[in-house]
Amino acid sequence: QLQASGGGSVQAGDSLRLSCAASGRTYKTYAMGWFRQAPGKEREFVAAINLSGRSTYYLNFVEGRFTISEDNAKNTVYLLMNSLEPEDTATYYCAAADYIGVPYQYMLAEKYQYWGRGTLVTVSS
Repeated sequence: QLQASGGGSVQAGDSLRLSCAASGRTYKTYAMGWFRQAPGKEREFVAAINLSGRSTYYLNFVEGRFTISEDNAKNTVYLLMNSLEPEDTATYYCAAADYIGVPYQYMLAEKYQYWGRGTLVTVSS
């Protein structure tokens, strides 16, 4: 079970940190990812982390502004979002994967078996 939190309404340029707490079968988790879906748009990949090697992957639009990290002891993955822009407005979802084979697959929603409820981020200009 995944529980995302930390969303809210902020101004452009502000920061937010999203959290995704995992419970249950965490020993099988290979990778964690964040996706987002804006109103009227398809869900898109934002960031992912390999929980073994700590490799990270980002959507080009957010690279340099967002940072994904994890705390093993707390079974929690974070998404620190700096310099937020109105285009970042969306519902953010965290997801967990049992296994991902090659780097490009981290961006594919169908590779993640477990999904949490979203948390809404609204950025005003």
